[in-house]
Amino acid sequence: MKESTFDRLFVYFNHLFLFLLLVSVLYPLIYVTSASISDPVAVNAGRMWLFPKEVTWEGYQRVFRDAEIWIGYKNTILYTLLGTIVNLLLTIPCAYALARKDFAGRNAITLFIVFTMFFNGGLIPTFLLVKSLHMVDTVWALVLPQAAAVMNIIVSRTFFQMTVPRELEEAAEIDGCSNLRMFVKVVLPISGPIIAVMALFYGVMHWNQYFNAMIYLKDRDIFPLQLFLREILVSSEMSAAMQTGVSDLEAMEAQARIAEIVKYSVMIVSALPLLVVYPFLQRFFVKGVLIGSLKG
Repeated sequence: MKESTFDRLFVYFNHLFLFLLLVSVLYPLIYVTSASISDPVAVNAGRMWLFPKEVTWEGYQRVFRDAEIWIGYKNTILYTLLGTIVNLLLTIPCAYALARKDFAGRNAITLFIVFTMFFNGGLIPTFLLVKSLHMVDTVWALVLPQAAAVMNIIVSRTFFQMTVPRELEEAAEIDGCSNLRMFVKVVLPISGPIIAVMALFYGVMHWNQYFNAMIYLKDRDIFPLQLFLREILVSSEMSAAMQTGVSDLEAMEAQARIAEIVKYSVMIVSALPLLVVYPFLQRFFVKGVLIGSLKG
């Protein structure tokens, strides 16, 4: 079938738009990576706009020289794995139950869950609750208060409504499957896309969180990586800002240079694990989001 002029223009502008979108996403990533191993003077002067200039590894050396960085990595990996497992154990079964049309009261329960997404107690009541449960300064303070996200439950519920046919459930019931066995043996094997999407959503949330750690944790042995990186970044910037006086001009410039290069190094150190994991989940991510976002 011969394409019309309008069709060709439409395809051309689509390709152009996607190319510009790719550049807008890829350029900052390349720039930050290059800046993390470039001389800050070259970066600030504008001589480095894409590829590294006057390569130096000083920023990474200063970041990894701190032994607490490795403690933070270990703790963050623990929080991410444990938190994601808890999230999936609560989100996926809850979403499947709410997707079952034969589940009495599912609309009322869904309304109650959605209500909590718009109205919550706030920071102080949440802190008092966590404190009364003796979870302050423990791993569970970063896991249980965020055990399930309402939006993820709704997306997963829609996925099950669109993907799991009622006829399949009826066939399993005829064969003598209980609800639990049906969920484990029939539903979960065909739910790989949404499980991967939820694991990615929750994993990114746990990996990047630092605010709850600032509130609930005091023991530095259980600090996540993000808190240590924040301390390194803030201390470097404060050291540069506190250098004053004409006689200390060279020291001030050196501290500012260190703060600048540490800033970019910290960005890469914190984001690299997620950048490595995402390509392996990307195909599930697209399918799960598309199916889970349709109205069922």
